[in-house]
Amino acid sequence: MERLRGKNLLLVGFTLFSMFFGAGNLIFPPFLGAQAGTAAWPAMVGFAVTAIGFPILGVIEVAKSGGLQHLAGRVHPKFAAVFTLLIYLSIGPGLAIPRTASTSFEMVAPFLGSGRWVQAAYSLVFFALAAAVALRPEKLTDRLGKLLCPALIVLILVLFAGCVLKPVADHYGLPVGDYADLPVIAGFLGGYQTMDTIAALNFGAVIALNIRALGVTEDREVVRGTVRAGWIAGGLLLVIYTMLTHVGVLSGAAFPGGATGADTLTRIVSALFGTPGGVLLAAIFMIACFNTCTGLLSCCSEYFHRLLPRFSYRAWVVFFAVVSMLISNLGLAGILKLSVPVLNAIYPAALVLILLAMAGERLCRFRLVYPVTLAFVCVVSVIDALRQAKVILPGLTAWVQAIPLARQGLGWVLPAAAGVLLGLALSLLRPAPRR
Repeated sequence: MERLRGKNLLLVGFTLFSMFFGAGNLIFPPFLGAQAGTAAWPAMVGFAVTAIGFPILGVIEVAKSGGLQHLAGRVHPKFAAVFTLLIYLSIGPGLAIPRTASTSFEMVAPFLGSGRWVQAAYSLVFFALAAAVALRPEKLTDRLGKLLCPALIVLILVLFAGCVLKPVADHYGLPVGDYADLPVIAGFLGGYQTMDTIAALNFGAVIALNIRALGVTEDREVVRGTVRAGWIAGGLLLVIYTMLTHVGVLSGAAFPGGATGADTLTRIVSALFGTPGGVLLAAIFMIACFNTCTGLLSCCSEYFHRLLPRFSYRAWVVFFAVVSMLISNLGLAGILKLSVPVLNAIYPAALVLILLAMAGERLCRFRLVYPVTLAFVCVVSVIDALRQAKVILPGLTAWVQAIPLARQGLGWVLPAAAGVLLGLALSLLRPAPRR
């Protein structure tokens, strides 16, 4: 019986890390460090929960349950269909895929120029190459795990080594904003911005495909290999995030006032390496964004091919690459306004779904736990997402804001706990079906 081990296990872990580690993963930890200052490490603990813990657990639990459709189906088949579709559209052409090209272009624009046609040419080449790699999803381990992931890690190590050997500051700055009061919660909510928990619910299928391509055919061993690869990817994410947070802390202390994570990185790289630092940073962004774009193209195309098998997997790859290219050039700002509230609405549901799955198959015996809990969470998160989109529902918006922890962005926590308890009680009171 073939098992995933040794070099192959490491390569699959590297591949999963590459699929996770995109623009948001690169930008937010330095920005967290710059904003949190002396509170950076408590904030990093909260960030690690939602940016590492939940994503890795998501990959594992989806693999164990046989796919996102089966896991979400524990709530209701209609919920599974809508929830899965929203997730794929959000991490696909609706937001994440177009953002990979637009974000990486911002870093190479100083060298290529920032004109409209220059960006169009860049995005055309970017998506053409990403689509070419995504056309063979079973080969991602060879192309991402063996080549691009090690290159990305080496470049980040060069950046971190520069900070260690030539620190731009000898102290940490003072925390600002939410990091001054509740650094752990601020970091926890900041982890949402990586979108990795949502992406994790979809990456399992592509990772399983790559494991099978390595000769592992038994379902139990595929799941086992996915779990082990997930822990490797999580370890890599923790190490890289720790390094980038330290880089951000030093940058924030030496060059305060950065508006974004990109500003934070650009300032410290320029101070450490001068003009060549811009090339280094552009290369890091390009590789990180390319890896994520390729993984997301593969995941979305696999899903929509299963949903509408009339169109081939390759046709979906080309379609999503073209649509994402157009959005990245023409309408990303508008898409962001629509997509961000959607993410805020579905992210708590994704977190709770993973937590319920961690409770094991025994919880499935209480058939009302999943539907009642997710109903409570979705009502609260959707109303709050509408509020963030400036849509106020008289009475309901105020009611949601009055829930404990709502002001901290965690208004779904107590409704989730209440849903579990009520679901258990109703399941126990519900009479057994007649035979």
